[in-house]
Amino acid sequence: MNHQETLTTYLASFIQELSNSGVRDVVISPGSRSTPLALLIAEHPTLKYHINIDERSAAFFALGIAKQTRKPVALLCTSGTAAANYFPAIVEAKLSRIPLIVLTADRPHELRDIGAPQAIDQIHLYGKHVKWFVEMALPEIGEEMTYYARTTATRAISTSLQQPAGPVHLNFPIREPLLPRLDPSPFEELENRPAITVKQGDTLLESGEMKKISERLKRIEKGVIVCGVIDYPQFATAVLALADALGYPIIADPLSQLRSGSFSEEYIIDSYDAILKEIVSDEMLYPDVIIRFGGMPVSKPLTKFMKRLAGTEQYMIEAGNSWRDPINAATQMIYCDETLFCEGLLKQLDEKRHSNWLEMWQNLNRIARNTIINVISDITELDEGKLVLELVKRLPQNSHLFVGNSMPIRDVDTFFHFNQQNIRILANRGANGIDGVVSSALGASLYGEPLFLLIGDLSFFHDLNGLLAAKMHQLNITIIVINNNGGGIFSFLPQSNEPKHFEALFGTPTDIDFEYAVKMYSGRYSKVRNWDEFHHSMNEAITLKGLNVIEVPTNRNANVDIHRKMWKRVSAEIEQYVHGEKE
Repeated sequence: MNHQETLTTYLASFIQELSNSGVRDVVISPGSRSTPLALLIAEHPTLKYHINIDERSAAFFALGIAKQTRKPVALLCTSGTAAANYFPAIVEAKLSRIPLIVLTADRPHELRDIGAPQAIDQIHLYGKHVKWFVEMALPEIGEEMTYYARTTATRAISTSLQQPAGPVHLNFPIREPLLPRLDPSPFEELENRPAITVKQGDTLLESGEMKKISERLKRIEKGVIVCGVIDYPQFATAVLALADALGYPIIADPLSQLRSGSFSEEYIIDSYDAILKEIVSDEMLYPDVIIRFGGMPVSKPLTKFMKRLAGTEQYMIEAGNSWRDPINAATQMIYCDETLFCEGLLKQLDEKRHSNWLEMWQNLNRIARNTIINVISDITELDEGKLVLELVKRLPQNSHLFVGNSMPIRDVDTFFHFNQQNIRILANRGANGIDGVVSSALGASLYGEPLFLLIGDLSFFHDLNGLLAAKMHQLNITIIVINNNGGGIFSFLPQSNEPKHFEALFGTPTDIDFEYAVKMYSGRYSKVRNWDEFHHSMNEAITLKGLNVIEVPTNRNANVDIHRKMWKRVSAEIEQYVHGEKE
């Protein structure tokens, strides 16, 4: 059999198995060495491919698709630095548990380390940031090699999905000539069923251990459930039922998917950041047990609160074999599927508990939330916190909100209060970087409409080239850019007390007019000057298709002053409540 037939059969077998095992989307960055893989993927009858020219943007775009769909997405590039540009998104995928199948084409072994063009060392290129690495065999023919290609594809997908989910990397050395046979289609000759089936099992806790935990919790009235970053469809129902049985409040991070939904807010505490910022020293809030689910919450006051409770039992529930306890506060690490843990524990609890402890948390939450709303509602100028309140009012039912890192996610934590609009909140909170956010949001918009992105000006600038995907694939997205002309979060940090070098090193104003960049990608752009204009732009954007960018200019120093005024008012109101309780 000639080289073309060998190349075609071997790679087509691998690609067919990607489809057989559940992959539907492939993001491709153009290149030469990846030609046979790209052409065969494009030829496949069920795979949907998306071209993204810049590899860094492409990787974050794939990550956004996988985050939205909760399914593995394949990612293909040529050899050399193209593969290196995937690195930031792969780091994010590993830490945020997103399944990516990373396919990198490579020079064959005889062209490595001898000065050949576009040849870098791609072996274990991503190190420990991928769950599994495979240096694929050179294309050969025969039943054994065909089976090898197929089962490697299946194993890659199953490994990416196994808890904790994450990226895998397969490196393909390919010799020239690079053109496969496309006519007749090579996929007509291949079996449309998996070569091997991999069954994923849920991690369960032994029934005796579950009973011990339930007996312990039955004796503890002062408990708290902390839900950080977690996005499983059935989890909300299960954890709310558990909270109802135990009488425990749920401290709900915005990425827990518990801030918005068609369920009761009775147990949801959403203003904990403001509460704990002011009264962390008051022992009336100290629980006797904390049950923790998901990644670390956004809130630093909450993190400090949990860290200081050295004598408190803290159960960390993890579906996979991982260790997400940067505060070193967990007293029990429990490896069990989070939803099944809640459901299993619920079966052991025979009666619902009513407590003054829960009522106290509810009262504090209501006081903090109402105070925040009252303070912010009085603001007439454009403000970052009020922007979140106004945005939530105008988001359509069942919409998606992608949130940038730095200040936007923190403002969402503080100002996105519980509602029943069923808004799914997404963010890249693995490495917490400001890079690739535009591309990730655009990837998520492919299967999540309507989608809105709330992002800061530096993060928007960092990924402006990601906007090309919106133009190329005719994606629908509304991007709200908070432009405080620099790194607003640093104004809240100790660096702001060193004014001599603050602007140059941390404030980093860019003075960019984003209108030209947006129009370059055929987007609609508006820069609002007041709240009426923002409301009008939002109402208009909801009815429009394509790329819509709304720029909201704010003042960094004024934003700090408003936040501090708000925290002071919250502190005063809570102090009054606490004083009354102690009397």
